[in-house]
Amino acid sequence: MRITIDHRTRYAFSEPQLRLVQALRLSPDDTNDQTIVSWRIDVDCDARLREARDGLGNKLTMLYAEGPLESIEISVQGEVLTAGADGFVHGTAEPLPPAFYLRETERTRAGDALSGVVGAAVGLGGVEGIDAAVRAMHDRFGLAEDVNEPLRDAAAAFEGDRATGRELAQMLVAGLRSARVPARYVSGYRQAQSERCSPHGWVEAHLPDLGWIGVDPSVGARIDERYVRVAVGLDAGDATPVAGSRLGPGEEELDVALRVAVVGGNA
Repeated sequence: MRITIDHRTRYAFSEPQLRLVQALRLSPDDTNDQTIVSWRIDVDCDARLREARDGLGNKLTMLYAEGPLESIEISVQGEVLTAGADGFVHGTAEPLPPAFYLRETERTRAGDALSGVVGAAVGLGGVEGIDAAVRAMHDRFGLAEDVNEPLRDAAAAFEGDRATGRELAQMLVAGLRSARVPARYVSGYRQAQSERCSPHGWVEAHLPDLGWIGVDPSVGARIDERYVRVAVGLDAGDATPVAGSRLGPGEEELDVALRVAVVGGNA
């Protein structure tokens, strides 16, 4: 599948800022399952961009901009060829062993209730247990709109009856780890029925002798060729597309516009 992405992030400030430093995890890698045909990041002001990799193996672009700045827009445009592999992920950058992704963070503390639900499903064993855990999370929650508000941690989100896609992914990560299955949060893009969408989050779980398998609790299934994988982390914070700091007073307003489409249509 050939997928095109147009992703624009705009910050507007109530008062001019003296300096901005942003960490951009917006660039996908080539893997056995996706090939980057073209990809570019543009900024609408004078800024320095420095390419690097973070400790998890993600492509990282550091953005440095000097003020005064009343706003800044970061735009991403790209085209990616993807292939389905029944959810299994191959050829990814892996600087750390799978056991690293058993680490709990403040956002992925499961609590007894979440651990019980995911643990019971994983107890089926192997791929079947992972699939059952994904379905259990999907069936339990109504899907809330993924707006630009702070994510609840896993245990708190599990107390409700609705959750965003990113919260569902973070809950599944927490539950899998509590069952001693290495799991990580994945950020990227998913082509859906509507071309207008939000940045997406899903999960990769590691199985002995099989490797990493991508699953999406927001749809209750494994990932397929409609997904473009960008970054991974212990939780959503590690893989957030744009994060950083600013020097200056006042408030900021965030606006995100994203279009994900298939070249030639959905057929």
